[in-house]
Amino acid sequence: MEKKRVAIVGAGVSGLAACKHLLERGCRPVVFEADAVLGGVWARVPDFTALQTPRPMYQFSDFPWPETVTEMFPDHRQVMDYLGSYARHFGVLDCVLFGRRVVGMEYDGVAEEAVAAWEEWAGNGEAFGSGDGEWRLTVADAEGGVETHEADFVILCIGRFSGVPNIPTFPPGKGPEAFDGQVIHSMDYSKMGTKKAKEMIKGKRVTVVGYLKSAIDIAADCAQVNGSDHPCTMVVRTKHWIIPDFFAWGVHISKLFLNRFAELLIHKPGESFLLWLLATLLAPLRWLFTKFAESYYRIPMKKYDMVPDHSLFEALATCLIAIQPKDYYKHLEEGSIMLKKSKTFNFCKEGLVVEGEFSPIKSDIVIFGTGFRGDEKIKDMFMSEYFQSIAIGSTSTTVPLYRECIHPKIPQLAVLGYSESIANLYTSEIRAKWLAHYLDGGFRLPNVAAMQKDILEWEKYMKRYAGKYFRRSSIGVLHIWYNDQLCKDMGCNPKRKKGFFAELFEVYGPGDYADLLPKKV
Repeated sequence: MEKKRVAIVGAGVSGLAACKHLLERGCRPVVFEADAVLGGVWARVPDFTALQTPRPMYQFSDFPWPETVTEMFPDHRQVMDYLGSYARHFGVLDCVLFGRRVVGMEYDGVAEEAVAAWEEWAGNGEAFGSGDGEWRLTVADAEGGVETHEADFVILCIGRFSGVPNIPTFPPGKGPEAFDGQVIHSMDYSKMGTKKAKEMIKGKRVTVVGYLKSAIDIAADCAQVNGSDHPCTMVVRTKHWIIPDFFAWGVHISKLFLNRFAELLIHKPGESFLLWLLATLLAPLRWLFTKFAESYYRIPMKKYDMVPDHSLFEALATCLIAIQPKDYYKHLEEGSIMLKKSKTFNFCKEGLVVEGEFSPIKSDIVIFGTGFRGDEKIKDMFMSEYFQSIAIGSTSTTVPLYRECIHPKIPQLAVLGYSESIANLYTSEIRAKWLAHYLDGGFRLPNVAAMQKDILEWEKYMKRYAGKYFRRSSIGVLHIWYNDQLCKDMGCNPKRKKGFFAELFEVYGPGDYADLLPKKV
């Protein structure tokens, strides 16, 4: 594999892990990073942003956090330092070309009709195909120059929480164009930097649309700057589980939802009849665990009528859950944050008009904390209309990725970091190890039809438990079962704990895969 040309797009968490594991196998990839620094989404976040995952779950298996970091939820500066240390320690930095944005890719050497007809992935089931096809990447630098780079394999590590903002649509004349004030997305707010952002919101009437992590963090920032003199209004279209921590009545909820026993209560892709029967019989226990945790978290939510309509389990299954910022309920109590629940809203000259309100929410600035369209980022990478048409599936399907990495119909390419889990760094690392092993000839992929069948099994699971959010492709409450599949592919024992009860009831994390040694199958 030493002579193969591998290109990695993005130097965030997934890109760093992919590069590290390829270097260990003698391959020296080129990493194209559009920004001037590594870290991906962590490189451009407000100062108050911190981890949503407990520190022990958000670390590389072979690179622990420094002893000086003791916080359970380190802030973004500590995360950036940690990622930088990892990159330097394993020689990843030497492979990164900063200020290089991949603006498009084309598959050359094999006609699209032939690619579409292949029954084996890449024509022969091997990572680099027959050698006839290669990717041509169009790369732009910060000065406006454009170059073409060839690669035998491409790994897209472009993330899903940046780049293409998710902006609501409006009837003609009722969108931002009708508003006299300023309209931005949370992405723009983050890029400003803390000082400029605070200068912008100081003394202004700010309305934030959305009710997940970026939205509540920005609202808390506004509350700290302006207090109750200029309260920040949040337009909440969907109520979410915004929780203080992961303890409910003194019990860490990972014990209820994130171990092998908890996964026995869920119907799984490819499960045997016995596992199907267990999941069916034990489903009431999952309901009981959910109600137990909800009974604790809903206490402060009731006062403001903010208890979500969906269950806490569904929130975990979709990774649509957030840790509340410091003093969040204090801000609500003192009136520095105001909540307006409304499924729809429109702009007017003075601000926003919401359901059930005769007067508009008078605003100087409206900030969309409405997330991103990560699937469109993948689609936009391709110059070919054919690849664009198949890359992300349709709105009625999940993004079709085998093992959440490989598209059955797009050769010599992998996607890392699109599918979510309880801790994206830890999941990206084991995927990177799996992919590096595959590129090094460690195992063969199933044929295209078998991969498509497996994707449909996972899609069935996601639609069953994630509801309308199935396209997030989250493996949050089934991460052990998912990791088991990767371990089996690599010829490793998926059971990483010592003892029956530990295997059944202890929570799996990065440390369990520290000594994972793939074997050629």
